Amino acid sequence: MLDVDTARRRIVDLTPQVREFCAGRGDGLCNVFAPHATAGLALIETGSGSDEDLVDTLDRLLPRDDRYRHRHGSPGHGADHVLPALVAPSVTIPVQGGEPLLGTWQSVVLVDLNRDNPRRSVRLSFING
Repeated sequence: MLDVDTARRRIVDLTPQVREFCAGRGDGLCNVFAPHATAGLALIETGSGSDEDLVDTLDRLLPRDDRYRHRHGSPGHGADHVLPALVAPSVTIPVQGGEPLLGTWQSVVLVDLNRDNPRRSVRLSFING
């Protein structure tokens, strides 16, 4: 289990932890799962502006206002509960020889727009194959 602090970042790159988890495990599938109702996981290019582009896009799709029926927490918190329908709470990555088979520019990231809870857990599991 990974403990992730999202207080300062809305997109957190988990790729190094995923690579470390897979190392030495051989061939199979690595599942990365965020057990939260207001966070998700994605495979994106990081460091080239894509992180900010994703946040901007999600902010446009899920505005922080009073349109949501789910109204507890900070203003617009209902948007946080819609996020996992757009950014899935899990990703599964093929692994060969203990190395995740990510594309050249792919990174595994946690997406968390929720300002009410900056402490997140991410579960990693491996299925030999």
